[in-house]
Amino acid sequence: MLDQVTKVHDESRQGEAFAPGTTDSQTYSKKFYIESYGCAMNFNDSEIVASILNKEGFGATRNVEEASLILLNTCSIREKAEQTVRKRLTEFRRIKKSTPGLLIGVLGCMAERLKTKLLEEEKLVDMVVGPDAYRSLPSLIAEAETGQKSVNVLLSREETYGDISPVRLDNNGVTSFVSIMRGCNNMCTFCVVPFTRGRERSRDAHSIVREATELFENGYREVTLLGQNVDSYYWTSDDDSETVTFAQLLEKVALINPLLRVRFSTSHPKDITDEVLFTMAKYENICNYIHLPVQSGSNRILQLMNRTYTREWYMKKVERIREILPDCGLSTDVICGFCSETEEEHQETMDIMRFAAYDLAYMYFYSERPGTLAQRRYQDDIPEEVKKRRLAEVVELHRRQSEQNMKNDVGKTFKVLIEGTSKRSEEHLFGRNDQNKVIVFPRENFKKGEYVMVKVDSCTSGTLIGTAVQ
Repeated sequence: MLDQVTKVHDESRQGEAFAPGTTDSQTYSKKFYIESYGCAMNFNDSEIVASILNKEGFGATRNVEEASLILLNTCSIREKAEQTVRKRLTEFRRIKKSTPGLLIGVLGCMAERLKTKLLEEEKLVDMVVGPDAYRSLPSLIAEAETGQKSVNVLLSREETYGDISPVRLDNNGVTSFVSIMRGCNNMCTFCVVPFTRGRERSRDAHSIVREATELFENGYREVTLLGQNVDSYYWTSDDDSETVTFAQLLEKVALINPLLRVRFSTSHPKDITDEVLFTMAKYENICNYIHLPVQSGSNRILQLMNRTYTREWYMKKVERIREILPDCGLSTDVICGFCSETEEEHQETMDIMRFAAYDLAYMYFYSERPGTLAQRRYQDDIPEEVKKRRLAEVVELHRRQSEQNMKNDVGKTFKVLIEGTSKRSEEHLFGRNDQNKVIVFPRENFKKGEYVMVKVDSCTSGTLIGTAVQ
C-alpha cells in the first residue's frame, strides 16, 4: 500500500526476536523462535501465540539455532515488510537443511494472501496460519511434523482471543498493549486489512478490564487499547443484558487505578464521539492524545478512498476535540499521490495540515498493494517522482509545524511516566507526557515506572529536554 518516510511502526523493533519480558521459571522441552513485523497489533498477536505455545511445551528463545519451530509474524501493509520476510524465510530454509525436524511457519497478514506461493511455489515454509487461526497452532504443528504442509487461514466472525492471557514479550515492564477488537469494516480502498484480518468484532469488556488490571498489579503503569478502529468498539453480552461502548470501556479501564495511564489507537474520524472526548476530559489518567488519520485534504480523493467524511467534517471534528480537550495532542496519517490526485488536491492536503498543525504525522506516498479495492478499481497513475516530490513538501511542512509545537512547550511543566534510561546517556531517564511527547531529564534518584513532574527547559525537533521539579 504505502512507503513511509516518518515511521508509524517502531522500526527499531521490526523483525525483533521475542523472548519473555519476565523470567519464566518453567522448563520447556522444545523451543520456538518468533520474529514480528508491522504494527502494534502484530506484536500483540505474537504474545498470544507465545501463550498458546507455552501450554504445548514450547518455550521462547532468541537463539534461532536451538529452536525446533521458527515463526514469522508478518505484515501485508507495506511492500518493504514483505520483502524482508521473504529474505528471512530464504535464510531460515538454509538452516532447515542442516537441522532435521525444524519447522518454519508464517503467521499473520501475509499468510492468507500468499499461502500458495509460500507453500507450493517457493516451498519456503511448512505452515501458514492466519490471524484468526492461532488456536489451531498445536494441531497444525502436529500435522507439519508428519511431513504434511499445514494451513489455516480461515477468517472468523467471533475470534477475539479474549480468554487468552498474552505472554508479555520483551517490553519495558511499564507500558503495554491490550487488544480490544479485531478486524475492520471500513473498506478503505487503499487498505488490505479487512481482507487479511476479517470483519470487525469487539472483545468481551470484562476480559479487557481483567487483563489491564493484571498488568497494573504486575507493575505496568500504562496500557494502550488497540484496534483498527477503536471508536467503533461495541460489545454486547451473550444474553443481551449488557452493552459497552468505547467511551464506557475507556471509563472502566481508567477506574482500575488512577496510577494506570490509558491510551488508545487508532481512531477513525467518522466514529470518535463527544462521549469519548468528555470521558477523556473527566479522567486525568486518560491521556489527552488522539491519532486521527486524515489521509487526504481533498473531498474527491477522500471519496475515492472511501473514507466516508469530507474535509469540512474532519476540520469540525478537530475543532471539537480542541474545544473539549484544549491541550490534546493530535497525530495523523497522510497519503500523497493517491490515484488521479491533482496538484490542486495535493495543495488541499497541505492546507489541512496547516489547519490542524499536528504534533506527529505518519506520511507516505501511495504504492499499490495487491488485494485492495484500489488495485481493482483505479489506475495507479501518478508518476513516482511526483509522489516523492509531494511527499517531500508534506514532510517539510510537518517538520516546521512539529518543531514549533515543541518550542511552544518550553517553559511548561508536564507529568511524565518514566519508561527507562535515555538512549544517549545513562545519566538521563526518559518518559512521555500526556500528549505522547518524549521528555528526557536527569536521572537523580527516580526509577522506571514512577511519575515525575518535569519542567521543559529546551527541545530538539523530536524531544523535550527538562528538569524534574517538586
